[in-house]
Amino acid sequence: MKNVLFVCSQNKLRSPTAEQIFADWPGIETSSAGTNNDAENPLSDELVEWADIIFVMERTHRTKLQSRYRAAMKSARFVCLDITDDYQFMDPRLVELLKVKVPRYL
Repeated sequence: MKNVLFVCSQNKLRSPTAEQIFADWPGIETSSAGTNNDAENPLSDELVEWADIIFVMERTHRTKLQSRYRAAMKSARFVCLDITDDYQFMDPRLVELLKVKVPRYL
C-alpha cells in the first residue's frame, strides 16, 4: 500500500479534490494538507513522514516543504502538478486535470 499526500496552500479546494478523487484507487491510501498555518488540515511532520509520494499543486508548495520539513521527508517522491489556484472544490476542469496528471505516478 502506497501512502499518497496531496498538498496545496489552504487545503480547501485542490488537494481535498485530489484526495477524494483517488481515495478509492487500488493500492493507495490518500490524505491532503495545506502549507499555510491556517489551512483546513495544516501540513505536519507526521504527514510528511507518512507519505511515499507527495503531490504538490505548485512549485512554491515544494519549496515550503523542503525548507520546513526536510528532516521528515525521508525518501518520499515529490511530484509538482503545476495546477494553479483557479478552481473550486470538485470543479470538473480540476477533476479532469488531476485524472490526466496523477495516475502515471501511482
